[in-house]
Amino acid sequence: MPASSNTTLSNGKSEPLPPRFVFGASAAGDPHNDLTFRGGNTEAALKVTVSPRARVMRLRVDPRTAQVLLTIPKRVSRAKALAWANEHRPWIEKQLAAIAPASRLEPGDSIPLYDRPHPIVWDKERSRLVRLEDGAIVTGGPRDTVEPRIVRWLHRHALDILSAETAEYAVKAGVVVTRVAIGDPRSRWGSCSSSGAIRYSWRLILAPDFVRRATVAHEVAHRVHMNHGPHFHALVEDLLGCDPTPARSWLRSRGASLHRIAG
Repeated sequence: MPASSNTTLSNGKSEPLPPRFVFGASAAGDPHNDLTFRGGNTEAALKVTVSPRARVMRLRVDPRTAQVLLTIPKRVSRAKALAWANEHRPWIEKQLAAIAPASRLEPGDSIPLYDRPHPIVWDKERSRLVRLEDGAIVTGGPRDTVEPRIVRWLHRHALDILSAETAEYAVKAGVVVTRVAIGDPRSRWGSCSSSGAIRYSWRLILAPDFVRRATVAHEVAHRVHMNHGPHFHALVEDLLGCDPTPARSWLRSRGASLHRIAG
């Protein structure tokens, strides 16, 4: 069924699908019940939000959280909305199948630190401190506390590296950065305030070095230009010493998968 003119679908990459995109036949089942979708090893229930500002129904799959999100106008009944979503089950489940599976940080697993696999090596007789040794993440102590301790270590490690690289580019740009902090935002990799504080996603530590450094150069450049004009982009390239386009492309194509790690 072609998407009608009063509906919008998105593939999770911020581009709406073409209005004449044709979907397959509806799946069996009662669309008036809450819907659950499965694609590959990923299962998700439909989350419906009624928005007084929405003028059309909008369906999307968030590749960061593996959520199936349907936004509807107030005038649309829940039964009609669920029926419409159910008609698009093949597309939804295709999107879910393409999402990287959620990964935990357990002994025997690997962490893509700097986008390179680092195995988690655990021995209950060793210290519970988390350390980076010979390309591995090593720790001891209680097994059931391994993941939270590794996550805290990743936060500290990310802050150390991002602070050092921010200072490096700040000197090169001749600016002052008042504070560097980390968080876990879903919609951005970094932000710079007018006060001079810069905040990053700790998950940048999981990306390749060139991606992380390009993000740092981007935020430091905002200490000079609080916009995205040509002078800003020229400064980013000058600070980085190369074209930042490959880094932006990497984040667009693979950045969502970083949110599937210890999420």
